[in-house]
Amino acid sequence: MGFAYRGTSNRMQSRNLSAGRSWRAPLARLMLVLVLVTPLAACESLSGLFSKDEVVGPDEPPEKLYNEGIFLLDKRREFRAASKKFEEVERQHPYSDWARKALIMVAYARYEAKDYDESILAARRFVTLHPGSSDAPYAQFLIGSSYYEQIPDVSRDQGRTEKAIAALDEVSRKYPDSEYAQNAKRKIEVARDQLAGKEMETGRYYLTRKDFTGAINRFKIVVTQYQTTRHVEEALMRLTEAYLALGIAGEAQTAAAVLGHNFPDSSWYADAYRLVRAGGFEPTENKGSWISRAFAGIRSPFGNTNSKT
Repeated sequence: MGFAYRGTSNRMQSRNLSAGRSWRAPLARLMLVLVLVTPLAACESLSGLFSKDEVVGPDEPPEKLYNEGIFLLDKRREFRAASKKFEEVERQHPYSDWARKALIMVAYARYEAKDYDESILAARRFVTLHPGSSDAPYAQFLIGSSYYEQIPDVSRDQGRTEKAIAALDEVSRKYPDSEYAQNAKRKIEVARDQLAGKEMETGRYYLTRKDFTGAINRFKIVVTQYQTTRHVEEALMRLTEAYLALGIAGEAQTAAAVLGHNFPDSSWYADAYRLVRAGGFEPTENKGSWISRAFAGIRSPFGNTNSKT
């Protein structure tokens, strides 16, 4: 007897792409340059000094280009046009402090424009050229966030998801005290949930084809590598189902027992329990099973701790 897939979506759940907007706070420091460096007129009159399609002449003062970019970014929300202004700062004044400020603004403007690959390129250049800058953590976070925004449906290749995790892990590992570390960790958890979802989808496919060994291998990845994701409950139930189909009752009993111990109120446990009882068995944990070992020392959300006894 099999159980239909339920309770999860093929699209990433709880993916709050705009969560933690406070990570943009350092941009305020960079934008302050607009009012500190040059007595440009108020924003209403500033709009008459240039247009977004203006051909930038040679050797314009860097502060003028930078401030025009800030105006386009902050007041007009014309992100690509703003990026071009910042890029001109870099091109015309490549060794100035303005170029450093402009480069991180290119990365941010491209991110806001949803030009994620361009944002990644600019942010990577910033980290390479200015690794000791106070804005380096932000640049690294932009890299990870740009990959994160491109996480696809679980039915597609998850290369971008893996890159998002790697880039965001750099934030929490290299800059653990930065204001972006916690936001990076939250996004990593969502991305890991997506990778687990991909394994579950593939495992379910193998179940429908009665390739039980192939299915077990996929569910095993979820149980051993993605225990903190929402997919682990279903993975244990599917292991119960697949092992019973292969006649490996001991592993099926262990999968059901571990599921019941860690998630006693789960509907997936109710399904696993019925499967085991229908086969004439009871959920019984074999401490030598790989399933039991995978959960040894893992604290249950219900306050228990699995350990070998």
